[in-house]
Amino acid sequence: MALSLPGNPDLEHLRRAARSLQRAVRDGDARALALVAAHDPHGAPDEPRRFTLAAAQLVVARSHGFASWPRLAAHLAAAARLSRDPVVLDPVGSSHDPALLVPALACLTYTDRDEPARWARAVELLAAHPDLPRTDVAVAATVGDVAALRAHVSADRAAAVREVGPFRWAPLLYVVYSRVPQQDPVAAASLLLDAGADPDSGYLWQGLASPFTALTGVFGEGEAGPGRQPRHPRWRELAELLLDRGADPNDRQALYNRMFGRDDSHLELLLDHGLGRPASEVWGQRLTTPGETVAEMLDRQVRWARDHGLDDRLALLARHGLVPDGSPSGQPVPTIHRARTPDAVRAAATAGADLDAVHDGRTAAHQAAFLGDVALLGALLDAGADLGAVDAVHGTTPLSWARWARQDAAAAWLEAHVADVADAADAADAAEQDAGRPHGQG
Repeated sequence: MALSLPGNPDLEHLRRAARSLQRAVRDGDARALALVAAHDPHGAPDEPRRFTLAAAQLVVARSHGFASWPRLAAHLAAAARLSRDPVVLDPVGSSHDPALLVPALACLTYTDRDEPARWARAVELLAAHPDLPRTDVAVAATVGDVAALRAHVSADRAAAVREVGPFRWAPLLYVVYSRVPQQDPVAAASLLLDAGADPDSGYLWQGLASPFTALTGVFGEGEAGPGRQPRHPRWRELAELLLDRGADPNDRQALYNRMFGRDDSHLELLLDHGLGRPASEVWGQRLTTPGETVAEMLDRQVRWARDHGLDDRLALLARHGLVPDGSPSGQPVPTIHRARTPDAVRAAATAGADLDAVHDGRTAAHQAAFLGDVALLGALLDAGADLGAVDAVHGTTPLSWARWARQDAAAAWLEAHVADVADAADAADAAEQDAGRPHGQG
């Protein structure tokens, strides 16, 4: 079972949850008894009033994917030093130090703060303080300044591995999570690796079980979409460098972040370097147990591909022997959601497909807007799809999804071609902002 901890997990909080569960079971609460029945190896207790705290702790541990309470406690102890909360550590708004602000603004944080405006502000600060790379190693890494990095490492070999900057990262992470123009990120990463940087460098985002590694930063993307969290401009070269230097190809978070789109180039590269086969499992060793096993990691990829009609991805995984026979078929995918090109949309419409079918809470137009696929949006509109439909998750239109994902071309197209949709999306945007909720993938 994959680990499923809450953000910034705390042992004392989980201990209190176990005490609450114990009291609820002793009071005969039906939901508490059902939780025990699902996770206690012995099932629901015969005598609820004698349900012990140790039994409650076991249920809490197993409900989060751990075999026992001691294993949960050991994981949290190991994870504490590897955990970083970018929301808490972000100095923007609390500091005027450009050496802290530049890396913070330039790098992906995987929060709703990621967007091009931050990267542009980092560039402005760099222009105002051009000596920063020479005086600060995190800034030198952020801008891929090889000469500055070489000077830092020559003066202090430990500078290549010491955790620095606003997020307390190793310098390598600033190179690969940066999204501002860089001088030579590949040479910068190579220099740091030559000086002892760990190709499996990473951190636990808000203490969650799946590490955000250097590879994760290279591949980019995620739930907020490629407009907010794009892949590194030189992702392939950087990924090959890291993998050649020994990075584990079974990168759970990188695979998760990239599974929402249609492009499989990341998957092809990882498969060529051993994805799905036993590897170092270095993060499992650091955390006492992996966040999910290799089998669970692959199963999630197969399920997502099947549930979302990603037939090319399934075929790629099958060619590498990673689609088990008889695995669950997943949700039935409406024909229109399988249409990946304008010609496919037209063919589906001619065959009588429901153009506004909802799958995974969204229409095909929502997904096309999220991915920034203007050609597909045009074909859907021409075929008669309702581009003003609202999704079942956020209650917003495809235009809102395009705006949230910073897919500017798709948003502009929708605004120009579907005026009433733009008016509806503006109203939805205002309502969402009032409620304090973001749009998007979820």
